[in-house]
Amino acid sequence: MSIYSIYFSPTQGTKKVTDLLVSEYGELEEIDLCRPIAEKRTFLKEDVCFFGVPSYGGRVPQTAIERMRSFRGNGAKAILVVVYGNRDYDDTILELYDVLKEKGFYCAAAVAAIAEHSIMRQFATGRPDKEDREQLAFFAQEIRKKLKSSVESEITVPGKRPYKEYKGSLLQPETNGPCNDCGICVRACPVCAISSGKPGGTDREECISCMRCIQICPSHARNLDETLLSSVAEKMFPLFQERKKNELFL
Repeated sequence: MSIYSIYFSPTQGTKKVTDLLVSEYGELEEIDLCRPIAEKRTFLKEDVCFFGVPSYGGRVPQTAIERMRSFRGNGAKAILVVVYGNRDYDDTILELYDVLKEKGFYCAAAVAAIAEHSIMRQFATGRPDKEDREQLAFFAQEIRKKLKSSVESEITVPGKRPYKEYKGSLLQPETNGPCNDCGICVRACPVCAISSGKPGGTDREECISCMRCIQICPSHARNLDETLLSSVAEKMFPLFQERKKNELFL
C-alpha cells in the first residue's frame, strides 16, 4: 500500500489542510497539481490517495480537473479534501467526487475545511487555527478507522447537478511595483499566464486568479487593484460573518 497526497494549492492553504490529514501516515508521495502531469499515473487498489483542492466560486479549479484526468484509479481509496475561505463550497465536493469516480477511484471519505481566503485575506484569517487543527486531527483518526475496517461503503456528498456555473473572477493580479524580471512567477504560474518575455504582464484569458504570483513574488511587485478589491470585499462581507465549521463525510 502506498499513500499519496495529491493537491492543487497555489497559495498553500489547501496543502496546509491536506498535510494535517496525512501527517500520521508516515512516508508518502506528493503530487503537486499546480505542475503539469508529465505522465499518466496508475494507482493500485490498496493505495490511499488524499485529493486536496480549493473551491473557486463553488467549483473545482478546471486546471486541477484536467490534470486528474490523467490518473487511473483502479479502485484505489480516495479521500476528498475541499478547502474554502469560509463562504461556501457549493458543488465542489460533488464535482470532485464525480471526477474521481469517473477515473476509477473508490471515494471512502471527504472533508470540507476552512482556510484563509486566498484573495480577501481578511476573511478566515489564520485558519486553520488551533480549534481547526484539533478537529482535523480527529477527522484523520476517523478516516483511518474506516480505511482499516473491512466494511466498504462509498460516501454521499452534498451538491447539485448540474453544478453551479463558475463565471471567473474580476480580480486578477497586475504588476504595479518594482518588477526585477526574476522569472519566479513565470515558472510558478499553474496555467502559464505570465510570459517569460513579459513577466510584468498577465494573460487575462488564461489567468485563474489563484494568487500564486502575488504570494511568491520576492519584490512584492504583483498585486490586485485595491479599489476593485475593496469594492468586492464590501459586497461579500455579509457572507463571511458566520464562522463555518469543518465537515467530515464517511
